Amino acid sequence: MRVSRVTTDVLDGAVSRAVEDAVGSPGCGAVVTFRGVVRDVDDHRGVTGLDYEAHPDATAVLRRCVESVAAETGLRVAAVHRYGTLVVGDVALVAAAAAGHRREAFEACSLLVERIKAEVPIWKRQHFTDGVSEWVGL
Repeated sequence: MRVSRVTTDVLDGAVSRAVEDAVGSPGCGAVVTFRGVVRDVDDHRGVTGLDYEAHPDATAVLRRCVESVAAETGLRVAAVHRYGTLVVGDVALVAAAAAGHRREAFEACSLLVERIKAEVPIWKRQHFTDGVSEWVGL
C-alpha cells in the first residue's frame, strides 16, 4: 500500500496501522498519528456529512507535501487523504511522523497536516442538518 496518496478507500484501522508502519523504525521512540474525523458540528451548526472533491493532481501534491516535510525535518512522515462522500465519524485524513523523541514527532506531524490542508487541492462541501450545504475553503 502506498502511504502518500489520495483515495476513495475507507480509512480504517488497517490504513492507520499501515501509515504508522511506514514511518516507524527501531530508532524511533515516538510515532505520532493524526486522524482527521468528520464531526457533527461546525460553527454551532449541525453537520450530517461532507463531500470531498479531489483534483486529479491531488496525490502528486500530497506526495510533495510528505517529501518536503520529510526533507525539512529529517524525519519519516506519511499521509493518506480520503475523498468522496463521508459521514459523521468517518476518517478523512491519516498522517503520521516518527522521531527519536515525542516533541519532534508531534511538530513534524502538525507541520505535515497544516501543509496538506494548505496545499493539496481537495475541496470540502459540508451538509448541515437544516438541509443547507456549503463549500469550505474555495
